[in-house]
Amino acid sequence: MIRAAVCILFFFPAFLFAVELTNSLPFQPGETLRYDLKWGFFPVGSATMKVLPMDEDASENSFHRLSFSVRTNEFADAFYKVRTNITSVVDRSFSKSMWYKKSQKEGKTKREIKVLFDYDAGKASYFESKKMVSTLSIPSQVLDPLSIAYFFRLQELKPSTETILPTCDGRKVKMIKVRTGKVEKVRVPAGNYKAIGTVPEMKDLSGVFKKSPDGVLRIWYSDDSLKLPVKISSKVIVGSFNARLVSAEGLKKN
Repeated sequence: MIRAAVCILFFFPAFLFAVELTNSLPFQPGETLRYDLKWGFFPVGSATMKVLPMDEDASENSFHRLSFSVRTNEFADAFYKVRTNITSVVDRSFSKSMWYKKSQKEGKTKREIKVLFDYDAGKASYFESKKMVSTLSIPSQVLDPLSIAYFFRLQELKPSTETILPTCDGRKVKMIKVRTGKVEKVRVPAGNYKAIGTVPEMKDLSGVFKKSPDGVLRIWYSDDSLKLPVKISSKVIVGSFNARLVSAEGLKKN
């Protein structure tokens, strides 16, 4: 029940282009987004997305650091306990991932995963429990399942469009097709938003959680300069699952 719903949370779409100046980004270090998680009417946990501080010297070699964490509550722990933490590091232009790390504790699954992206060699190396498991060829620019959550916010969102994005989870590189819907009114604990719904086709590619073949995922981004991910919804065989924005701190001011 909980596994079927929670395993497809936070797999985000994006557009691929380079951002030349950090000041042009719609987010900044210190931004913290908190969500409540519900299965039907039942609260099942919480999630947090953060933009971490960049390197202190803020040189041309500085990287953007992102984090995501999710945990189920006592009710959900009885069915499917989740304690997962993700870290993603992206180059200064925010055009490609440098490395991606996941500490995954979901049900009986416990894994420590790290993916290193070597663009000079044109390959990604996949490590599990500090041992290299595999390598694969990658294009000159590719993003991981967490960094695309932020990368999507860099582009102007337009209703009824379709975009294809190269994405890599360390085991596969896939061209993910993303469709946008219309502008809708979305009510969440953090407030009322005008938002654009998106639907990523994520077949054969793992996201932040183990992938469920049964779910259809939708993500709503606020229709403003910040493009906050305000709501995530999935429909699975056992019911519906929602993540709703509860609070947003450290937002960048226009």
